[in-house]
Amino acid sequence: MLRNGLEPWHLLIVALVVIVMFGSKKLPDTARALGKSMRILKSEAKAMKEEGPADNAPTVTPAEPPAAAH
Repeated sequence: MLRNGLEPWHLLIVALVVIVMFGSKKLPDTARALGKSMRILKSEAKAMKEEGPADNAPTVTPAEPPAAAH
């Protein structure tokens, strides 16, 4: 039954349905927004990779309270 899986004509039908639902005017804006989101995600992932793992982050130790006089 699912031996052939997705065939090219299935993808064509899905593309036509998307064009009809969203209209041809909204598709370029949607593609542009998706591309911008992907660029932001890629740059953030690159920044995190350059930053290094969190284990190498400097740790801040709390200051010791002054010794009480007896």
